[in-house]
Amino acid sequence: MTDPSLRDRAVRLYDAYTHEHRDRRTLLREMTALAGSVAAAEALIAGIGAAPAAASITPPDDARLITRTVHATAAGKPSIVYLARPKTGGKPLGTVMVIHENRGLNDHIRDVARRVALAGFRVVAPDFLGPQGGTPANEDRARDMIAHADYDLVIAQGLEILAEAKKGAATSGKGGIVGFCWGGALVDRLAVAGGAAIDAAVAYYGPAPAPAEAVKVAAPMLLHYAGKDARVAQTGEPWVAALKAAGKTVEAFTYSGVDHAFNNDTSAERYNKPAADLAWGRTIAFLHKYLDA
Repeated sequence: MTDPSLRDRAVRLYDAYTHEHRDRRTLLREMTALAGSVAAAEALIAGIGAAPAAASITPPDDARLITRTVHATAAGKPSIVYLARPKTGGKPLGTVMVIHENRGLNDHIRDVARRVALAGFRVVAPDFLGPQGGTPANEDRARDMIAHADYDLVIAQGLEILAEAKKGAATSGKGGIVGFCWGGALVDRLAVAGGAAIDAAVAYYGPAPAPAEAVKVAAPMLLHYAGKDARVAQTGEPWVAALKAAGKTVEAFTYSGVDHAFNNDTSAERYNKPAADLAWGRTIAFLHKYLDA
């Protein structure tokens, strides 16, 4: 779609579908009215939506990494965690928890976890749908499961998994978190709940908590926002202001002219490489600053 105004309207319709749990039939009807035909609407939806296996930057069998999936328990419930770390030894590494979007732990997030590992970290990427049996292949089903997740359990599992991952001689003893969309919102809430147990927190376009919660944050925070993402901006702006007013260490960047999920390179219509590269460079530098031994 070349008309920017129509494209923006299409993205807003899709965001309402994914984040407000609207009916897919309604989405298709509205997109058809916008695009002119069912075929054009389906193509538009496919371009805006993410294809998790579409862009594997770091292959699952990358020879530089050790990866595995662990099935265990956390906070007394089943947990599934994808692990990635560099093969090379040397100095102890900081630990980073990578938190998925509202589609669960899919191929794209595992790919992101491997990218973080190659940047010099030990990485844990929990599947927060583990207590419900794990992330399904069907993304609509995954979003519905996310909507019904026990949020208190999610927070308890996140804090326990990170605490365990920070242990051991091969780690720096410091642990940070980075999350995207639903995961970005969870980063903020883990920072509120975890206090000093979290050493660095990076949130990509995540709806923020109530500003009054800012006083509970101890971790340095790096917050990335999309300039065209009004839904998140209306919560992010007061959140950043509250963190600064409370004397917290916070860096916040808004990337003009880009959409929500601009970092997701499996979405042809949303991905913005210049903004994604800039945000990624800032993220990795921030994590090294606060997590290295």
